[in-house]
Amino acid sequence: MKNTIRCTASVIALTMMSIAPAFVRAQDPPKNNQTQNAPAEEWNTPPAGTEQAQQGYRDGILAAKLDVTAKRKVDAQSSHLYQHPPVKAAAREEYRSSFTAGYQAALKHNGSGGE
Repeated sequence: MKNTIRCTASVIALTMMSIAPAFVRAQDPPKNNQTQNAPAEEWNTPPAGTEQAQQGYRDGILAAKLDVTAKRKVDAQSSHLYQHPPVKAAAREEYRSSFTAGYQAALKHNGSGGE
């Protein structure tokens, strides 16, 4: 009886361990879905560059959305973050150019075109 219980416990443990990878694979999203969704979200992905430049791009997108929502003047250069970038002096121009690119991308994506 003791040997039967040991053997049964081992078989159950092996069965459970072999089923676990099947559950993990079932939770992964299908590969086709990722390629279909990727182009739709490309506009808001910051281009490769320094961390400050990527932050500038994200800040530009956010600033454009806020300006349109608040019905303020739609101009990247009138934004507070453009005029007073939250980066050190050496990275200001890079931040500002990325900020402007993100701002324009958000306007283009939302269809307002800056008018």
